[in-house]
Amino acid sequence: MWIITHRRWFFWCSAVLVVGSIAAIALWGIRLGIDFTGGSLLEARFAGSVPDARAIEDALRPIVDPVSVQVSGSDEVLLRFRDVDEATHQEVLGALGELSSIEELRFDSIGPAIGAELRSRGAVAIALGLFAIAVYIGWAFRRASRPVASWQYGAVTAGVALFHDVLIPLGFFAVMGRFAGMEANTPFIAALLTVLGFSVHDTIVVFDRVRENLRRAGNLSFDEVVGQSVRQTFARSLNTSLTVLFAIAAVGYFGGEAVRPFSVTVFIGIAAGTYSSIFIASTALVELARGTAARGAPGRR
Repeated sequence: MWIITHRRWFFWCSAVLVVGSIAAIALWGIRLGIDFTGGSLLEARFAGSVPDARAIEDALRPIVDPVSVQVSGSDEVLLRFRDVDEATHQEVLGALGELSSIEELRFDSIGPAIGAELRSRGAVAIALGLFAIAVYIGWAFRRASRPVASWQYGAVTAGVALFHDVLIPLGFFAVMGRFAGMEANTPFIAALLTVLGFSVHDTIVVFDRVRENLRRAGNLSFDEVVGQSVRQTFARSLNTSLTVLFAIAAVGYFGGEAVRPFSVTVFIGIAAGTYSSIFIASTALVELARGTAARGAPGRR
């Protein structure tokens, strides 16, 4: 199949995306929201048009300084400032009310200790998820036929999921945080775990078909078996992913500012996961098989 024949081109394409994502994260980092850094978030709707951002900053400077002002739409504003108590919260509302009549839509305040705990737990959740994925897939494919050992199925899946399907959304989020002010909060962790689950599910579909075809391969080479398996699952993987992407795009467009970081992360991650399941994970098996053959050490049955 042409995907197997031209696999080096797909490897290079993924390498460019992954290196670009790492560079973006190194240069700008992930812009963390108050869930991880601690602080307050106030979302309000003005009766008329939103006052000038400088006027809002000047009105709140005696109460909370510094304050970040982000206009959302024509009549809504997002304010971010330090962790405050209820009395200070009411002072902020009073100062905004002097500018124009407002309606408070949301107020969250998280202390720095809780933010640090959420950040560490989020990293642990992703690491444990990847480890569990690798172990389970290695066990599930323990009866896979040669030339690729069962543990390599798990290693490929976890490696692709981590270095491709997670890094690319992280890099994109770093860019969006730098140029669009998008912040990562606890829904961001949920989005990454969703991406991991979907990516692994899609990859397993291809791998399972490889395992089935190996049992009745006849005189076909391993390259031909993998190509046949990708061809048989190509339409199914693409159609499933497109259906999910359309739904996520609708959520991001109509769901408002609160769910947009989640929907953007899931959208980019599923797109990257679909690409990796079809063009990277399966072809990585071919490279592993060729490496095993070159070393003269066939995989364990």
